[in-house]
Amino acid sequence: MKIAIYGYGNLGKGVECAVHNACDAELVGVFTRRDPEAVKTLTGAAVYKADDLPKFKGKIDVVIICGGSATDLPKMTPALAKDFCVVDSFDTHAKIPQHFENVDEAAKAAGTVAVISAGWDPGMFSINRLYASAILPNGNDYTFWGRGVSQGHSDAIRRIEGVVDARQYTVPVEEALAKVRSGENPTLTTRQKHTRECFVVAEEGADLEEIRRKIVEMPNYFADYDTTVTFVTLEELRKNHSALPHGGRVIRTGKTGLNNENSHCIEYSLQLDSNPEFTASVLLACARAADKLCARGESGCKTMFDIAPADLSDLSGAELRKTML
Repeated sequence: MKIAIYGYGNLGKGVECAVHNACDAELVGVFTRRDPEAVKTLTGAAVYKADDLPKFKGKIDVVIICGGSATDLPKMTPALAKDFCVVDSFDTHAKIPQHFENVDEAAKAAGTVAVISAGWDPGMFSINRLYASAILPNGNDYTFWGRGVSQGHSDAIRRIEGVVDARQYTVPVEEALAKVRSGENPTLTTRQKHTRECFVVAEEGADLEEIRRKIVEMPNYFADYDTTVTFVTLEELRKNHSALPHGGRVIRTGKTGLNNENSHCIEYSLQLDSNPEFTASVLLACARAADKLCARGESGCKTMFDIAPADLSDLSGAELRKTML
């Protein structure tokens, strides 16, 4: 499976590591909007200009797009799907339906397969919400993220004028988590489940209050949460906030029995040392699925809901039934 990486930030480097460790994939190259001469890859992989990607049509099986959800992926994914099978990690939940429609139109017209919103949420958490709700229809879903760095939210802050760099931590409210696990089935607002902590490096002379206002009022990212913004120096950010941990849990509580007398709790959790490397590993699994679907003649946009579990694996059906079923 010949893979191309489009964009070479933290996520792109994670994909490079995932491909390096995969037995069924090889990296054709990294495609970047920066000067290729200035980009040094972890494995010595070739680096090309992003504009050169069309020249590789027919030489690449899947392009893994490693751009940001705020402004990059809405344009990149439908554009690249016109020439290649692609995978992205679009994570603005409220805008997924529209992104799906845009990408589906481009991919169907081109006869390619495009997997969007792959990762752990959306992605692995989405699958577990689906499984749990199907098994316990009489119940409630709860998703808690963190404490960890959100790449998408951090990227959204960095897009604000006057911001040099930023890290955003998503923090679950422990009181809310305890109520869910105890079986109380509380009704929780977005604000009651999580808080958001932002550490921001601003340009010298920038209007700090204006930056703060743009952060806390940003729709789909911060407006619905209690958000704190702390301005720090670049040195402090690098010293105390250079790692990219994350994690979280999906919980479904439900009842069964003629009189709903029996209670059940399903919990799926993740604890990640590296958010981008884990996300990249999911993207590569989805690239494998996209390659298989394309080989069967399928086309159009897909999410992880549309992918059979076996298509994510590099093992055969016989091997899966013998070792995992």
